[in-house]
Amino acid sequence: MKNNDIAHHALQEVEHGVLSFLKNWTLPAAMLTGTVVYLVFAFVPQLDSFGNVAGPIFDEILPAFMFMILFVTFCKVDFRKLIPVAWHWWVALLQTVFIFIVVGSILAFDIKGNNLILMEALLVCIISPCAAAAPVVTQKLGGDIEQMTTYTFLTNFITAALVPICFPLIDKDVDMTFMQAFLLILYKVCIVLVLPMLLAYIVKHHMHRLHRWILSVKDLSFYTWAVSLSIVSGATVKNIVHADTSLMFLLLIAILGLLLCIVQYAIGRYVGHFFGTTIESGQGLGQKNTAFAVWMAYTYLNPVSSVGPGCYILWQNSINSIELWLHRRQNK
Repeated sequence: MKNNDIAHHALQEVEHGVLSFLKNWTLPAAMLTGTVVYLVFAFVPQLDSFGNVAGPIFDEILPAFMFMILFVTFCKVDFRKLIPVAWHWWVALLQTVFIFIVVGSILAFDIKGNNLILMEALLVCIISPCAAAAPVVTQKLGGDIEQMTTYTFLTNFITAALVPICFPLIDKDVDMTFMQAFLLILYKVCIVLVLPMLLAYIVKHHMHRLHRWILSVKDLSFYTWAVSLSIVSGATVKNIVHADTSLMFLLLIAILGLLLCIVQYAIGRYVGHFFGTTIESGQGLGQKNTAFAVWMAYTYLNPVSSVGPGCYILWQNSINSIELWLHRRQNK
């Protein structure tokens, strides 16, 4: 009997250890899960038929996950506090300056071929708006969710304004008018950001029981985001595996994406140092809506450039994981 008790206690310890590890390292576990699942389905022929059916389904449910993440996040927001503050304008200005530096370099030096693809990969990672999940991470790090939500809206309008200006300059084959591209991006912004915010506002002010239940589920938006990150990671690996270029060139794009990710987080945090908003400013400039960036690269630029934001997904969430780990250590 004692042996059974010891075995049961040991099993409980193992389960507790596994659950604790998954809780503390949710983002790396999600990325690893998505990567492994894709590789299994990609290289096991017997799973081809199921993979062909499941792939489009995951593509369809991903926007639903993003909608749910934002809806739950906005349920926690005080809508009266959604106003621009000083760091918003400085970080937005820096993003705009970086964009014009890249575009200006392409035009000034008449960059073409693989070098142009590299620059396009960097550009989409800069011009992309702040990630819809940035308020989720900011809140987990102890930052201001209202300030982060406000900046998420602001940076989406910056992207909508600058993409129709910049992309036709660097790629003459891009066939878009300013108003067409602006309205298309604005439509996507409304679907991704405005609708969940309106629904959250209605629930918060008119459906109090549902609102209390949503708030009672701890970290609901965070773990929903982790599931979506797993799907995005699998899609990223798929894009990398099927990219029509050499392995060395893919590695170069990945390395440049890593450097850019570190630089954007670091500069964002430096700006925030002057306003007491290092967390918010770092996430604002560093954490990007990479799924949107991949779509922009595929739609308007060389498809290989989409590997840049694809790798950026992995880098930014690795940085987010380190930030969360440091935050846990400081609050023990």
